[in-house]
Amino acid sequence: MKKVLVCGAGGFIGGHLVKKLKKEGHWVRGVDLKKHEYSLSPADEFIVGDLTEQDLVKQVLDQPFDEIYQLAADMGGAGYLFTGENDANVMHNSATINLNIIHRSHQVGAKKIFYSSSACIYPAYNQEDPANPKCSEESAYPALPDSEYGWEKLFSERLYLAFHRNYGLDVRIARFHNVFGPEGTWTGGKEKAPAALCRKVAEADENGSIEVWGDGLQTRSFLYIDECLEAVDRLMKSDFIGPVNIGSEEMVSLNQLAEIVMDIARKPLSINNIPVSFTGVRGRNSDNHLIKEKLNWAPSKPLEEGLIKTYEWIREQVNAAVLTA
Repeated sequence: MKKVLVCGAGGFIGGHLVKKLKKEGHWVRGVDLKKHEYSLSPADEFIVGDLTEQDLVKQVLDQPFDEIYQLAADMGGAGYLFTGENDANVMHNSATINLNIIHRSHQVGAKKIFYSSSACIYPAYNQEDPANPKCSEESAYPALPDSEYGWEKLFSERLYLAFHRNYGLDVRIARFHNVFGPEGTWTGGKEKAPAALCRKVAEADENGSIEVWGDGLQTRSFLYIDECLEAVDRLMKSDFIGPVNIGSEEMVSLNQLAEIVMDIARKPLSINNIPVSFTGVRGRNSDNHLIKEKLNWAPSKPLEEGLIKTYEWIREQVNAAVLTA
C-alpha cells in the first residue's frame, strides 16, 4: 500500500484520481480549497486549505509520500483564462502553489511527484492553422504560449525539471489536452467546451438553437477522464520523466463538437456562432508520437464514447437544477 498525496483533490481530475487510487488499495490524503462539489471523496484524509500558504503546505506535506500528484491550479475554461481579466491571479496563485509544493517535497524527501502541465504551453505561432496545428513536445520552444496560464505552466515545468537536476527529485511531467467527463464543472463560467456544450444542448428547447463562441471552426481534441488517468498511471510506473502529451488525436472543430452532442441528445438544434475575442488558438491537437515511443501506449477511445457518458451526467444535473429552482 502506497501513501499518496493528491493536490487538487477537490477538482475534476483530482477527484477521479483519488477514486482510482483508493480502488487500487492505497492510502490517500487529498487537499484542495474546497471538497469535491459532485461526489463524496473516498480519501482517507481530506484537508481543506489554500496551497499558496506555506504553513498549510507544511501541514499537508509532513512525510515522504510514495507519490505526490500536483494537479492544483487556478484555472477554468476559455471564458476564465483567455479574457485577460484573471491573469494576475492565475499566474500568482498557480506559481506560488508549485513553488511551495516542490520545495516542501524536496525537504521531506518525497519519493516521486507528478506535475500536470497543459497543452496551453505550446506556441501560438504553431497553432494558427486549424487543420494543421503543431503540438509535438519539442515544439514548445521558442516559447510563445497564447495565455498567461500557459506561461505559468511552462515556467513550472522548468521548475520541476530544475529540482530533478539539482536535487535528484523523481518527477514526472505531462501536458494535458482538454480532459473531460462526468463530475466536472459544467456551469458558472469556468467550464470547458465539452461541458459547456453539453449543458447548452441539455437546456435547449427542441428545434431551438445554441451559442458557440467564435466562428466554430477552431479545432481541438478532447480526452476522456478514464484514458487520462490510465496515461498518468503508465507514466508514473515508467522511468520516463517527460514532458509528454496526454491527449487524443481525434481533432474536431467546435461546431463539430456541438453537432456530436446534439446527435447524442437527439436534438436537431441550430448553431449560433457568437463573435468573441478570447477563443484561444485556431487549432490544437495532441501529438502522440512520443507517448507511443516511451510508454508503448496512447489514448484510443473515440470522442463520442466519452461524450455520451458526459452528456447523460450533465443532463441529469440540468434536470435537477430545474426541479430545485
